[in-house]
Amino acid sequence: MRNVFEAILECGHDEDFVPAETSEFVPTDAPAGSRAKLDVLAERVRKGLPLWHPADRSDYSGLTGGVRPRD
Repeated sequence: MRNVFEAILECGHDEDFVPAETSEFVPTDAPAGSRAKLDVLAERVRKGLPLWHPADRSDYSGLTGGVRPRD
């Protein structure tokens, strides 16, 4: 494929994509914006799952940040 148009002709487009909620579609406790959450979202895309699970963590309660000593 030399360009996006050839890719669409060969592979189709995502306008008709419907994510599948399989047994692999489980919620994550990873906080929004974290590397862990981004990894979960990327894996969901790779597997054709919906991006957002209704039971995904929706707040930052109970989390603590790492503290680095000052130099």
